[in-house]
Amino acid sequence: MPIEILPLTSSDQSLIWEVLYLAIYVPKGAESPSKVILEESDIVYYAENWGRDGDMGYKALIAGVTVGAAWLRLVQGYGFVEGDIPELTIAVHPDYRGRGIGTALLTKLIDTAAHSYRAISLSVVAENPAMNLYRRMGFEIVRPDGASYTMILRLKND
Repeated sequence: MPIEILPLTSSDQSLIWEVLYLAIYVPKGAESPSKVILEESDIVYYAENWGRDGDMGYKALIAGVTVGAAWLRLVQGYGFVEGDIPELTIAVHPDYRGRGIGTALLTKLIDTAAHSYRAISLSVVAENPAMNLYRRMGFEIVRPDGASYTMILRLKND
């Protein structure tokens, strides 16, 4: 079935919270954290009040069902590099992973972001399989942070 990529809007706020929860990496065999984690001060700002100036993102639908989303937001989060470089949040529902949905979302988001930003950053746990996607899309490690990496994709010449 074809993947439909649509812009995220302020009416997608509940979806954004759901995808943010899915974006929390849980190693195989580990128990997922309680959704209360989304209320923590270092996580809440990735999703609250979606639609602020600078926010951009997309959702992926298959047969009318939303199966993932990716967005950029100017925050000082885990993958912070500089104030004018937005951080990426991306997740695909587990039942739909490995089907090119993350690549489609990220490709569309990168194409759009290149008109507004010089780079995109992210934070990823080193053992997360998403590292393969990020590397394939051109992200480079700029800072190791213990068991995680801060990565950046340069979109424009500095």
